[in-house]
Amino acid sequence: MSDLPSWRDTQARQAIVDFVQRTTTTGSPEFVAAGDRIAVFDNDGTLWSEQPLYFQFLFALDRVRALAAQHPEWKTIEPYKWVIDNDMKSLVAAGEKGLLPIIAATHAGVTTEQFTDIVRDWLADARHPVTRRRYDAMVFKPMQELMVFLRANGYGTWIVSGGGQEFLRAWVEATYGIPPQQVIGSYAGLKYVTGDRPSIMKTEQPELVDDHAGKPVGIQRFLGRRPVMAFGNSDGDFEMLEWTTTGEGPRFGALLHHTDGEREFAYDRASMVGKLDRGLDEAAQRGWVVIDMARDWETVYPEAT
Repeated sequence: MSDLPSWRDTQARQAIVDFVQRTTTTGSPEFVAAGDRIAVFDNDGTLWSEQPLYFQFLFALDRVRALAAQHPEWKTIEPYKWVIDNDMKSLVAAGEKGLLPIIAATHAGVTTEQFTDIVRDWLADARHPVTRRRYDAMVFKPMQELMVFLRANGYGTWIVSGGGQEFLRAWVEATYGIPPQQVIGSYAGLKYVTGDRPSIMKTEQPELVDDHAGKPVGIQRFLGRRPVMAFGNSDGDFEMLEWTTTGEGPRFGALLHHTDGEREFAYDRASMVGKLDRGLDEAAQRGWVVIDMARDWETVYPEAT
């Protein structure tokens, strides 16, 4: 149990350990060459919490409030007005029509270095509305241990997330040990700007929505090969697991099921965030492991600091 101390000795843990042993033991019929050992992880709901809203969306809302003094017109223009008035009901009901202008207004028009600093400053100060923890303290300790375990056995660990690529790159190395070049996320355009110190400017033009079918596309674009292991938690990860586990040779897919309403949040089929419906229905027939948070994990979050 020393490799994964926050995991209980259940079938989920055993399935992971057995697969890694079979694919990394020289002479095993399922041995996978080191260069092919790729494991991909969704982030929201798989590596850290995602309720009541995706954390990057909460970051964007805080950015609207921080920038409101520079944009007095936002007080009368939707969707910014909804944020300033804390009218979350109208904002959520608007869906993408409400989200996209907010993302554009809060994520574009700055250099990548400036954006990294903004994200890191926010993570240092912001607190989750329910737990009052820092957002980067709401990562899942068992998943951190899993990534360390995989890397110790020659697997490369990649994040493949619907979240913003530059948002993730600002903090994941310190939190997960995954360098920024091993992050695939949704992204908009970038523009090279010359000057005394050339920089890269973030633009508003969407280029990849790294969700559902966008995930296999993003993996192929950046990695150029099919992963061996894939971990997700929602139907937005379905295509990533499907593509991974239908490849030739040994393959592993797992879905984290949020069943622990006491230590985290319990949700699945009816949730507006992180909905898990089709994945639950088809996991068994596809051979995917379903990790039950309440049953399989001894601990959810790291010790509070």
